[in-house]
Amino acid sequence: MNKTWKVLVPLMLSGGLVACSTTGQQVTEPKQQADEVEQSEKIEQPQDSQVDTPEIIPPTVKPEEPVVKAPKTPTPEVKTTTPVAKKPAQKTADGKLLLGEEEWVYIPGLEQNFRARVDTGATTSSISAVDIVPFERDGKDWVKFKIEHDNIKSKEMALPVKRWVKIRQSNSEGTQDRAVVEAWLQVGDLKEKTDFTLADRSHLTYPLLLGRSFFKDVAVVDVSQKYIQDKHK
Repeated sequence: MNKTWKVLVPLMLSGGLVACSTTGQQVTEPKQQADEVEQSEKIEQPQDSQVDTPEIIPPTVKPEEPVVKAPKTPTPEVKTTTPVAKKPAQKTADGKLLLGEEEWVYIPGLEQNFRARVDTGATTSSISAVDIVPFERDGKDWVKFKIEHDNIKSKEMALPVKRWVKIRQSNSEGTQDRAVVEAWLQVGDLKEKTDFTLADRSHLTYPLLLGRSFFKDVAVVDVSQKYIQDKHK
């Protein structure tokens, strides 16, 4: 029995030592591995004090250039104009007065305008006269009269008689003496002294008739037109 213990005790001791050595290795290895991992982490991840933090530079912001607006071009105002009828020429190429079939005639002595018919077939002009009164002044024949037509009656005029003419009426076999006087007449810018007979024309269309003695050699008549010359103001 003593021999048996002698054999078992060394075996048990050697087994215990093996177990202890085995156990120690198992405990030590994980610690060693952990130390290695910790060491590797320390190498891979440097300390904060050793890492250079990159400087963040903010982007350069270019200041906005002021927007210059072009001045507005004013819209031209479009005015609508009524077309004006072209006025016919008042004179011929050689400077003669151009007369229509009807014209306004201004009598300076009466300071009035009268409508007149331009008659190329009549030699002497004629004017509508009423209240005709012949009288004598300084041994010469004179006549007083007024012009009346279209409810317009002028002031009284007195002019010397240049001559007397006998007029035969178409509806009468007898003749009538009419006074011919000389007076200033104006048509447009033409102012002339002319002869005209005194006769009651109140029943006719025109108070005044212009004959050839007025416009001969100074005017040309265009019967296709009327009132070519301006009315005297």
